Amino acid sequence: MKCVKVPLKQLNDTRIKLMENGLMNMEYRIKAGDDYGYIPINEDVDDYEIVDIELEPMKRVPHNFSELLEGELTEEEIENLRTSFDTIGDIVILEIPEDLQDKKFKIGEAALKFTKRRSIYMKKSAIKGTTRVRDLEFLAGVDDSVTIHKEHGARLKLDVREVYFSPRLATERKRVMQSVREGEEILDMFCGIGPFPIVIARNKNVEITSVDINESAIKYLDENIRMNKLKGSITTFTGDVREVSKSFNSKFDRIIMNLPGLAYTFLDVAVDLIKDGGIINYYEFSDSYEQGIKRLKDAANAVGKDVEIINCRKVKSTSPGEWHVAIDGKISKR
Repeated sequence: MKCVKVPLKQLNDTRIKLMENGLMNMEYRIKAGDDYGYIPINEDVDDYEIVDIELEPMKRVPHNFSELLEGELTEEEIENLRTSFDTIGDIVILEIPEDLQDKKFKIGEAALKFTKRRSIYMKKSAIKGTTRVRDLEFLAGVDDSVTIHKEHGARLKLDVREVYFSPRLATERKRVMQSVREGEEILDMFCGIGPFPIVIARNKNVEITSVDINESAIKYLDENIRMNKLKGSITTFTGDVREVSKSFNSKFDRIIMNLPGLAYTFLDVAVDLIKDGGIINYYEFSDSYEQGIKRLKDAANAVGKDVEIINCRKVKSTSPGEWHVAIDGKISKR
């Protein structure tokens, strides 16, 4: 390997000068002897002694996801994959298009190296069933689907095969938490492993009733309650909230309805359980806010109540032209 030979005391200054001028060969390691150092170069350099010696190659580490899949996928395919990463604790869940299924294990290994997480899984189905879970296929790393996800200081334990959880709602959960007043009585109708209740109760002295039909979700929520230091309290129930709520003896200052595919079918339950002047945080999939606003108003009108729309926002994109939208409505008696 062609090198510049310099006294050891000049080695660092010479290295910097060669690097600044783009003359140093970055593929090989500098070698230091007893009296001289040897710096690999790309071309002959004036004013230095040039020698030819054997150097150790640098271990090349890809700097990004594109380099890891270079030659395997196009830049457009790589960019689409990059936006599909869901990182939950030390697990990454990928969405890989049908036309790239033959390369799924190479993609999984690249994602493992790029993210430095423990386990890589691929979505095999849409979210399905009353328990809101999806099929996953293990691709790389360690096949262990239990993890602890950290969000806004909270620790959330879950099994990604048994429950649904979206890390992309972190900002929304914080926004709702910040809008909660001290002392509120809150109902989370579709709580899952409890990201809304845990984040809220860590920061506010409130009483939260949490319901989910998925037994595994409630099992992990109970564990998450024990794992986190809470200012407020959380009581859990397993079952369909329409049935479970029949045993409730009080109404609520706030009801969270984050089941965007089906929440509208429970609006009659929510407007019945909300206190006068209480807030419903309602979510649905839609291309606009109009449908959700109408559904909320129709449910309230059916029992002689009014709705004041406080806020509407797009939480995240779910498909081209469709959004996971949030609508906050204040419900009052006429």
